Amino acid sequence: MKIISYNVNGIRAAMRKGFIEWLKQANPDVICIQETKATKDQVEVEQIEQAGYHHYWFSADKKGYSGVAIFSKVKPNHVEYGTGISHMDFEGRNIRLDFDKVSVMSLYLPSGSNVSRIEYKYKFMDDFLEYVNQLKKDIPNLVICGDYNICHEAIDIHDPVRNKKVSGFLPEERDWMGRFIGSGFIDSFRYFTKDPHHYTWWSYRANSRANNKGWRIDYNMVSQPLQENLNRAVILAEAKHSDHCPLLVELKF
Repeated sequence: MKIISYNVNGIRAAMRKGFIEWLKQANPDVICIQETKATKDQVEVEQIEQAGYHHYWFSADKKGYSGVAIFSKVKPNHVEYGTGISHMDFEGRNIRLDFDKVSVMSLYLPSGSNVSRIEYKYKFMDDFLEYVNQLKKDIPNLVICGDYNICHEAIDIHDPVRNKKVSGFLPEERDWMGRFIGSGFIDSFRYFTKDPHHYTWWSYRANSRANNKGWRIDYNMVSQPLQENLNRAVILAEAKHSDHCPLLVELKF
């Protein structure tokens, strides 16, 4: 089962840049999308259907903001829109598809772009971890794909020294990521790849992507019961429809 996570930074813009053609070539069974910046009725969904996918959307109340989606070749047994936690759900940050052997979630964790948002990010992180700890009791086989907006370790960011006081690499955020993994998840990319200079997001400024001055803030987190099913995990840096790139995890059943 091939699962891809991709923050597209606007699904309509990504589709204009060849996203659908790339999707057909990448050919995942499931793709988790973050930052759709659109409602379903604003998107040419026929293109997604013609590529062979069922599609499920959970958009923010605010137009052109946030939003998540999952496209799947197989129709899921159940779709969970949001978490039931109102302060998360009005921003369209979580959707989950339940299949026979695994449940796949698309998560878009807030960025801490200013003081008020970093405080909100901390609240979201704490409430989300509590939500997931409860969820795992009923759904142990869980893959949480998405933009976590956090670099976990110094190896995950191009300049850890200068960025140590920047949101996305703050000690509190990194500590939370450690606790999240410690609660029973595997960072699938790091499970297979230990070396540095692998990133999933680059600033549009200063030719950052060409110089590979990036951050690894997107993850496919796999719950511990699925460890024996992990087959491979890679970052697909050649895809350029966004300031993020997609990343893949493959499970073998």
